[in-house]
Amino acid sequence: MIGKLKGVVDEIGEDHLIIDVHNVGYVVHCGSRTLAGLPPPGEGVTLFIETHVREDQLRLYGFASTLEREWFRLLQVVQGVGAKVALAVLSTLTPSELANAIALRDLAMISRAPGVGKKVAERIVTELKSKAPAMGADDLGGFRQSLGEGQAPGAVSDAVSALVNLGYGRDQAATAVAAALRSAGEAAPSATLIRLGLRELSQ
Repeated sequence: MIGKLKGVVDEIGEDHLIIDVHNVGYVVHCGSRTLAGLPPPGEGVTLFIETHVREDQLRLYGFASTLEREWFRLLQVVQGVGAKVALAVLSTLTPSELANAIALRDLAMISRAPGVGKKVAERIVTELKSKAPAMGADDLGGFRQSLGEGQAPGAVSDAVSALVNLGYGRDQAATAVAAALRSAGEAAPSATLIRLGLRELSQ
């Protein structure tokens, strides 16, 4: 199986690119976000690859990071989500935005992806809530930021505000509430999130 390709961009199409690796051209299918971040033809590129092998075809899917590739694999365990829909989700949302949407049960955000209706979005949230890949520092930062900017449900934003009013930094408060949310669940009231958040901050 091919796990990574490092070569030169030969050609960029609407849903794929061709990477020249030692004079062999590999057709790699990518989401629009990945394609938009590619260098122009003639320049070097490295993509992490997911290989799909079927009786009548071998198809390569490319991603800018291993985290995106993990999400691509994970999304496809959900009923009704194939490679095309998984790519559409990752074209619409970054890994941190997707993790945020799942943690906060934001079905509307997930449903922004083409081909994802409310039922599929609900299955994604329900089935992947406890399976999300580990986020790196940048992704966790994005999760904290969205919590702290009032994009979260009322109880969460209220808890963040309360901790900030107690003298904690917004970044600290959002991190603590994010941990509290994972522990208590998305239905937890603000009082519970504040109590658990304070426990996190005291450790």
